[in-house]
Amino acid sequence: MRIPSLLRGSVLWFVLSCLVPAALAAAEAPVDRTLTGDKVCTRCHDESEAKPVLSIYQTPHGVKADGRTPGCQSCHGASEAHVKNAAGAETRPAVDVLFGKGADAARVSAACVSCHQGGARMHWPGSAHQTRDVTCTNCHKVHAAHDDVRDRKTQAEVCYTCHAAQRAQSHRISAHPLKDGKMACSDCHNPHGSIGPKLLIKATVNETCYTCHADRRGPFLWEHQPVTDDCSNCHTPHGSNNAPLLKAREPWLCQECHSANHARTVYSGQNLPGSAQITLNGAQDPGKQAPTAQLNGRSCSACHAKVHGSNHPAGAKFNR
Repeated sequence: MRIPSLLRGSVLWFVLSCLVPAALAAAEAPVDRTLTGDKVCTRCHDESEAKPVLSIYQTPHGVKADGRTPGCQSCHGASEAHVKNAAGAETRPAVDVLFGKGADAARVSAACVSCHQGGARMHWPGSAHQTRDVTCTNCHKVHAAHDDVRDRKTQAEVCYTCHAAQRAQSHRISAHPLKDGKMACSDCHNPHGSIGPKLLIKATVNETCYTCHADRRGPFLWEHQPVTDDCSNCHTPHGSNNAPLLKAREPWLCQECHSANHARTVYSGQNLPGSAQITLNGAQDPGKQAPTAQLNGRSCSACHAKVHGSNHPAGAKFNR
């Protein structure tokens, strides 16, 4: 069977990404991951540091009973020039792998990905964050006992440091309960990469929404095409001033598609069943009934309640 060139390239990249780091690691001298090895660093970088350093031993990265646990040199490198400071300068040479502001994004991510591979991180190479030089430590606090981005109550604030527009939208009257900690950004997005658009956890917008809104999935006997196409045709996920997360108020939202029916001027009361043209002197046009107050100003969903789809034999108009 002939393998498409694009697929061959992906397979080759995957093989190299697995074998090359392993080969390089084998060629390097083994790193001392024990507390004795860490002492080379912690004899200077102790509790007097402005930022927490020793608190790393309160995190999974500090569980020395686990053979997978890294040491200081596993992430920062042997950093011999930094340790020896042969020139005796007041400002020591930097460590081999520097984390934080001004760090080399590729080296920082490589240090983390050398252990954290597969699973939810398998699509990190080539992802939106990786290609924009967003490093792991831009979001994660490795040395802190509490990593805000891994706590659903504080995760959104970490994301908002870059995504300011989404912060503003989350404060609108209709929004997902991120502020209450009932859900997190990662319930919909995978920051480490995804096969779907916008780093979504599923391949499509709809499949992502259905992880919570299963009652909207169907299948339905009568399907509403914009719904089956993309939930974001009608809803804006990060927040809206129209409930429930609608991009516009009814009936204007519906009129973006349904422009040639009885509801095209529902906001004025004209051209509705039973309506009448009112003249300037207050009289009605002859032969027309009085305006129907029950229809004037109503939303489309007042009648077409099953807008996401219906299984009723008489539900072709989504009213059952």
